[in-house]
Amino acid sequence: MALEWLTFDCYGTLIDWEGGVFAALAPLLPPGVERDDLGHRYISAEAAIEADAYLPYRDVLDRAGRAVLLDLGRALGPDEPNPLPDSVPAWTPFPEVPTALKQLRERGLRLAILSNVDRDLIAHSIARLGVRPDLVVTAEDCRSYKPAEGHWRRFERESGAGPEKAIHVAASQYHDIAPATALGYRTVFVNRHAERIGDVEPTAQIADLASLPEAIARLSTG
Repeated sequence: MALEWLTFDCYGTLIDWEGGVFAALAPLLPPGVERDDLGHRYISAEAAIEADAYLPYRDVLDRAGRAVLLDLGRALGPDEPNPLPDSVPAWTPFPEVPTALKQLRERGLRLAILSNVDRDLIAHSIARLGVRPDLVVTAEDCRSYKPAEGHWRRFERESGAGPEKAIHVAASQYHDIAPATALGYRTVFVNRHAERIGDVEPTAQIADLASLPEAIARLSTG
C-alpha cells in the first residue's frame, strides 16, 4: 500500500530538548557540566521514572530534574521550585525542521506526532514548528510512556492506518526505533549524535531532518 503517514517523536527529533534542559538547569549546575553530559544524565533519570506507574509529564520533568541535580551535588530543597517543567514552552525546533516538515506536507503526506509529554506542553512546541500535524498522541492521552506500545496503538485507532501506510521518524533508539520496529513499522533514525546502532537496525538513518524528504522518497519507491 502507498505511504500515507509519517509519525514523529517530538523532543530530540523535532524540538531540541537537550538545549532546553541545559538552558533551564544551567544556573543551578556546578562548574564544568557540559550539555551532552547533562543530557545523558537527564535521559537516564527520566527513563527510570517513566518505567514506573504513569505520572503527568510535568511531574516527570520535576522528578528527573531534581534527581539529576541531586546526583550533581546541587539538590533542590523540597520547597525550592524546579525551573524545568515551566521551561518547555521556550524549547526551540532544530533549525532545519520547519522546512523539512513543509516539504513533506507539500508532497501530500499526513504528519502525526507521538510524544512522551502532556497536551498543554506540546501545544507550545507545535506552535513553533511552522506546520500543524494532522494528529497528535501524547502520554497523557494513552496514560503510558514510550517504549510502551500505547502511542502507536492509539495512532492506529485514530488514523485508521498501520505499519503498511506509515513510517516512524525518531531520534531515540530505546524509546522509538526498537518498539516501532517490533510493531512492524519502517523507521528512520535521526542520528544527531552519531550513535552506534544497537540490536535493532532502523530502515534508514539520517543525521538531521534536512535529508528526510529525500530518505522518504527512497523508501516510498523502494
